[in-house]
Order: sequence, then structure tokens, then C-alpha cells
Amino acid sequence: MVGRPLDESDLIERAQRGDTHAYEELVHAYQGIAFRTAYVIARNAADAEEAAQDGFVKAWRALGRFRRGAPFRPWLLQIVANEARNRVRSAGRRASLALRAAAEEPSGDAAPSPEAMLLSAEQREGLLAAVNELPEEQRTVLSLRYFLGLSEHEVAEALDVPQGTVKSRTARALERLRESYD
Repeated sequence: MVGRPLDESDLIERAQRGDTHAYEELVHAYQGIAFRTAYVIARNAADAEEAAQDGFVKAWRALGRFRRGAPFRPWLLQIVANEARNRVRSAGRRASLALRAAAEEPSGDAAPSPEAMLLSAEQREGLLAAVNELPEEQRTVLSLRYFLGLSEHEVAEALDVPQGTVKSRTARALERLRESYD
């Protein structure tokens, strides 16, 4: 049917047959979450951008091995996360994590008062500072889960760890955050 929007599985099938335009549509759909995922791990915008781009290239090359019917987003994000981890390892950098770039702005109709904005900014700064103090594994899981909105299953696939590991790291991280606010 002409003019019908293609769903993800149609785009994947076309891309697997070599249709670069179909893959471009997938890239366009996932470039934001891929960058944010890489940023959470690399903690550097330039490295995150390169990791996301390299991840898309590697995903294109591996598309023939992608299992039909499997969810594409976690598969792609696992490749991107691996690229970001490789960059961090090879560079040996441990810069401070600025999660603001990973957090999406909330939407709403009413503008908050200046007092509410100041309080919100102070609370956000305190929370980000506390999150930055977490061990890297806990910080990464929390960032992917709550700042990027991935499900536990997607986080597990993106980090290539069991879902139970995601749950336990999340629980330990949240407990540490509670302790820092007591």
C-alpha cells in the first residue's frame, strides 16, 4: 500500500535486505536515545556522539544476525553501550557525570512559579550530586532506568547483564540515595 507508514519490523526487514533508506529511518527514530545511553556511560558529549555513531555502523553491519521479532531498541542500545564502554576504557577518563544532558525536559501547560523553579533546580542539583557519588555500575543503571526511561529488561539487555542484576543494583543505588537524603 502506497503512503502507509512503515512499522519497525518492516523497516528492519527492508534494512536487512540492504535498503539504506529504511535503516536511516531507524537511525532517525533511535538517535536520541542512543546518544543519551552513550552519554550516561561515556560522560562526555563528543565520546557519546562517536559511540552512538559507531554503534549505528556496527548495528548496520550486524543487522543480518538480528533475530526476527526481537525488540530492536535493546539490541541497538546494547551495541551503543558497548561502544561507549570501550571508549571509556581505552581513554581512561573518569569525568564527572552531567546527567542534565540525559534528562528530558518535562512537559506541562502551566509555567511554574519562580520559587518553584528555584526549589526544583536546587533539588535537581542535590540529586545529581548524590547520583554522581554512586559507584559507576549503580549510577549507570539508575541513569538508564530513570533518566532515560528504559525498562528493567531494556537496561539488562543494553548493559548485557541479567535482569536480577539490574534490580539489585537499582535497589542498592536507591538505598544509598535515601541514606544521603536522611
